[in-house]
Amino acid sequence: MYRMPALLSAIAIVVFSVSAAQAGPTLDNIRSKKAITIGYRETSIPFSYLGSDQKPVGFSVDLCAHVVDRLKADLGAPDLQVKLTPVNSSNRIPLILNGTIDIECGGTASSKQRLEQVSFSVSTFASQTAWLTKVSSGLKTPKDLKGKTIVVTQGSDALGIAKGISQDDNLNLIILQAKDHAESLLLLTTGRAAAWVEADILLAGMRADYSNPADLTFLKANYGTIYYYGLMFSKDDPDFKKVVDDVLSKLMASGEFTKIYDKWFMAAIPPKSINLGFPMTDALKERVAHPNDLVNN
Repeated sequence: MYRMPALLSAIAIVVFSVSAAQAGPTLDNIRSKKAITIGYRETSIPFSYLGSDQKPVGFSVDLCAHVVDRLKADLGAPDLQVKLTPVNSSNRIPLILNGTIDIECGGTASSKQRLEQVSFSVSTFASQTAWLTKVSSGLKTPKDLKGKTIVVTQGSDALGIAKGISQDDNLNLIILQAKDHAESLLLLTTGRAAAWVEADILLAGMRADYSNPADLTFLKANYGTIYYYGLMFSKDDPDFKKVVDDVLSKLMASGEFTKIYDKWFMAAIPPKSINLGFPMTDALKERVAHPNDLVNN
């Protein structure tokens, strides 16, 4: 009888060791460092961007905060440290591959090509391709861009999309690659590019945050393909994915996900109190009702 406490302690150690061994590399890494490193974007309104205090805020940042809360509980680490690392379109995947960040809380679309390198959570957003131009340009549709210079953000899916559109519609586009969304907007507004092609919501966010939003307009286009966004992390780590997906799925089931969505897409957001007025699409509503990470592109 006197050996029972020692026996129970031994069993507890074994159980904890097995649990830790099955936790997967990302959870093991977070546990050993007593910290999680989150990658965030600086200009991807409203997903992840710098607020008035130069700290990251946004829709994806809020979702990741719930993931962190879950990890604190699961790992028994209420003082889990959160480290923040800025990423951009070009380095976000490499920084996951080399272990610099544990999860990217930005505005990244999943695709079959990206899934060869990294993994994504259940979908958190659905978007389509759009074009932004200056009202003064007089351009109305993508066909009006024939032979003109356009801009995409380096590392974005938009580069391949623009090349495909140029070839399919015989537009002979001259394509510039900006280092980030802020530079893409600068090239457009200063006239060095006739249009900027990107996901509709990212363009809407940059337009709303521009000093003179009325100077910018969207070209009339509908390409049909839907791009699904998610939180991005290491590939072949089902244990970490299970945690992230479970957090998001429960937020969706409880209605909390919709509240977070409305906070960032349907209300005034910092730092300029702009309102994107971007209602949840039918495609996203379907994913909220039935969470999954499927992509068709």
